[in-house]
Amino acid sequence: MDITKEVLSILDEVLCLNGRAAAFTHDTPLLGAVPELDSMAVVGVINLMEERFDFFVEDDEIDGATFATVGTLVEFIQGKLG
Repeated sequence: MDITKEVLSILDEVLCLNGRAAAFTHDTPLLGAVPELDSMAVVGVINLMEERFDFFVEDDEIDGATFATVGTLVEFIQGKLG
């Protein structure tokens, strides 16, 4: 499974970006840079990540830094998957 591709798909779906996420790279800033990524959208992204990657995210495991860039989000998932 290509984690980056899956993350971009999740972002595109939850944020209704209509394919814009396909142009994102590991260095693309997210939180504070993508207007669609508000606190409710973060919850949606986490929920879909849990569903797609089959893991559970505890409240204390995740913070704003996790959503700093596409790369930090991918790294978080890689860590969860071991």
